[in-house]
Amino acid sequence: MIGTPRTTGPLVIRTALPSEAAAITELHVRARSTYYPDGLPFGDVDWVAAWRGSIERREAHVLCAVRDGHLVGIASFRTADDAPTDTVKLFQFHVDPDRWRTGIGTALHAACVEQWRADGKRTASLGVHVDNERAQAFYARQGWVPAPEIPSVEGDHHLLLRYTVTGE
Repeated sequence: MIGTPRTTGPLVIRTALPSEAAAITELHVRARSTYYPDGLPFGDVDWVAAWRGSIERREAHVLCAVRDGHLVGIASFRTADDAPTDTVKLFQFHVDPDRWRTGIGTALHAACVEQWRADGKRTASLGVHVDNERAQAFYARQGWVPAPEIPSVEGDHHLLLRYTVTGE
């Protein structure tokens, strides 16, 4: 069927390349547009340059999920500048909306946790938009819990969540 995403090929999760910044931006904008009905805030941001900067930042990680040669998910995380070294912040986590509920998010999240363990992280945090109930449910299934103790720099429109990274 034309337009139906294939889910039969292997999912590959790997480090993003700077040359993929435009494709990452496109996925980022498409995913975020699903919970910002009036358009994305910060419309004047050069997202391609921002993503390229994240990819090239030595202490940051940007992971890509690729299936059948197509970018289908992204995750960006690092230890925030003012945070303890055993913590990590998940800044961006998006799956192509056409591929929701196909296991990509779960696999991408598992890859993030694996990297956090390898990096010696004990705690992760994130902010999720209050209107993004789908993402909130996903994070709850992965083990994230509300974190009112984390100072918010994201304003009233985000819920702060915490994840305890355990060794396995």
